[in-house]
Amino acid sequence: MRRDLYRTMRTIRRFEEQIVDLVNTNEIAGVTHEYIGQEAVATGVCAALRDDDVITSTHRGHGHVIAKGAEVRRMMAELLGRTTGLNHARGGSMHIADVSLGIYGANGIVAAGAPIAAGAAWAGVQAGSDRVAVCFFGDGAVNQGVLHETMNMAGIWNLPVLFVCENNGYAVSFSHEEATAGSLVERAAAYGMAAERVDGMDAEAVLAAAGEAVARARSGGGPAFLECETYRFVGHHTAEATMGLGYRTDEEVERWRERDPLAVLAARMGAAEVAALDAEVEALLEEALAFARESPRPEVSSARDFVYASGLTPREGVAV
Repeated sequence: MRRDLYRTMRTIRRFEEQIVDLVNTNEIAGVTHEYIGQEAVATGVCAALRDDDVITSTHRGHGHVIAKGAEVRRMMAELLGRTTGLNHARGGSMHIADVSLGIYGANGIVAAGAPIAAGAAWAGVQAGSDRVAVCFFGDGAVNQGVLHETMNMAGIWNLPVLFVCENNGYAVSFSHEEATAGSLVERAAAYGMAAERVDGMDAEAVLAAAGEAVARARSGGGPAFLECETYRFVGHHTAEATMGLGYRTDEEVERWRERDPLAVLAARMGAAEVAALDAEVEALLEEALAFARESPRPEVSSARDFVYASGLTPREGVAV
């Protein structure tokens, strides 16, 4: 398991580093929100899930998607705007999804994945399934009404949902301490669910906590909340470096870098084993980028494909 955790985190880290390079050279249009530093959260949580379990993600979603098992080369193709991408180049970075793997999509709207996860959990219960839904969100989402409405509903209906707060200390540039009163764990516990804080820089600690929460939810124990204390080593997005923002000190970033989740886990492994896994990941990413670059771009004539629903019969009297 430790090897698998490290391999997943290394894949996320190197994927993100390659994506940044591609953005900076304009091979990928726009900006992207890197997951660098937070890899242990997605990796630990998703390692506790089954293939048929569901996750909803955020604008910083690449790590969640990789950890849940999405094909990396098709992720790369999606971000490069190629037809072989997971969403045929329609999803891009902030709306990437793979429903076949229970990845119900990244989401550019803060906290918007919460009701989707609750709906997936409710649908599973109605179908007689014991699948679990996980909602990832950041500390900036904890003051959004929709998250609290969803946690309340999950508590009332005893839904098998795991709410995972990736508290990286900042909502863009607004610090968590300045933005949020009280304890996040106590807030969640007020809805009658199990809630705890966990070291989000240690994938094994996250896996242990998530494993208990998922097992409880799967057996009918209802929702749970994890506050994973983590940190993003880079800016809110790839353009931040050009914006002259000064909300973090170099000393603060370096203190957190000393707890790099990859280094934390690598210290519990052999050097040769780590080197072999690193080489394996490099080969995977090299193949993924080649696959994406060789894949075709969508034809202009296909612009409306996969955008609008089709095959639906309107109700009588409804104008279309």
